[in-house]
Amino acid sequence: MDKLNIVYFVDSKGRKPIKDFLDSSSPKQQAKILRVFHYIKEYGLHSIIPHLKKLTGTPLWEIRILGKDNLRVLYVLEYKNIVLVLHCFIKKTQKIDKKDVAIALYRYNE
Repeated sequence: MDKLNIVYFVDSKGRKPIKDFLDSSSPKQQAKILRVFHYIKEYGLHSIIPHLKKLTGTPLWEIRILGKDNLRVLYVLEYKNIVLVLHCFIKKTQKIDKKDVAIALYRYNE
């Protein structure tokens, strides 16, 4: 089994919105996200299958991290061993906000 690499999106100006989100999150939120990333690196995406969902009509996948804060991570699988993390946010409503999908798609196309 090939190890997966997790790569955070960096825009054309060198900004790192994923790192910024993690830095602004509470230690508990950071721990939850980084634990999921560790599982992906060590054991592959199949190790977190209950937390994954394909966003219909897009190349995006969603990692759902449940709990007091419903954290979401939108990513694409680049090549066969790179998980490109495009957008992280706290989900506040039942459905995923179109704005969050649009941000991830914009970053993917950039």
